Amino acid sequence: MKKKIIRYKTIILSDVHLGSANSKAREVNHFLRHTRSEKLILNGDIIDGWQLRRGARWTKHHTKFVRHVLKKLQKENTHVVYLRGNHDDILSRFLPLQFGRLEVVEDHIHSTANGDYLVLHGDVFDSVIKNMVIVAHLGDLGYKILLSLNRVYNKFRAWRGKEYYSLSRIIKAKVKSAVSHISRFEQQLASLARARGCRGVICGHIHTPEIRMIGDIHYLNSGDWVESLTAIVEHQDGRFELIDFKQFCEMVPFDKASQEAQENEDIDPNAPDSVESQIIHFPLAR
Repeated sequence: MKKKIIRYKTIILSDVHLGSANSKAREVNHFLRHTRSEKLILNGDIIDGWQLRRGARWTKHHTKFVRHVLKKLQKENTHVVYLRGNHDDILSRFLPLQFGRLEVVEDHIHSTANGDYLVLHGDVFDSVIKNMVIVAHLGDLGYKILLSLNRVYNKFRAWRGKEYYSLSRIIKAKVKSAVSHISRFEQQLASLARARGCRGVICGHIHTPEIRMIGDIHYLNSGDWVESLTAIVEHQDGRFELIDFKQFCEMVPFDKASQEAQENEDIDPNAPDSVESQIIHFPLAR
């Protein structure tokens, strides 16, 4: 059976939160399994150290994510850049690190056909994270509770045949202080990119996927794999695109049962390196 492969120049993911019950590890594994890229940027909070310290459960799907990344390093010759986030801030004491084609860094300059982009998680511009650590942890706990309520509510909606509804997204869009906080965050990142002589900035952290211009700076936020299930991809001509999991599944359908069987086959260390694949190149709208 042929496996569909979507090929990009660069893939940027952030906020996967492995170790958290809310991480959509199966979905991001499906995305990784069916994509290839020259560079993979993991832009912070890939592992949720905060939740793991509170006794959260690490599942086999979280391990499979790590193994998919290692496979990209070992067999697909992918350049992997891992940037520290606030939930995996234990890395700070060891940075920078480089192991062959794997870099673990605080920030990164990504060069494209259209200019340089500053890549960083973005938590350095979150005043709560920087100055009120206890409040930040309480906020994280509150977000976890909200997501738990959201799961129950959406099971009821699914039973009634309705689509997923994000309570946190509505709060971000409606609460004035949340809107103001996000706006300040975006403006500060744009200012930093401008000061560093970059055309744009690529971040994560606030779980709000976005691609837009802020003055003369191209601002990109890759979202998360907790609710939005989004990634930023760069095409061969330097164009960036924000894609979500629903859109991706229109190209590569997702079925949990077959996905599990295929993943087990893919990560078998005794399996041959060559896999019969259907490579898809396609131009998408800017």
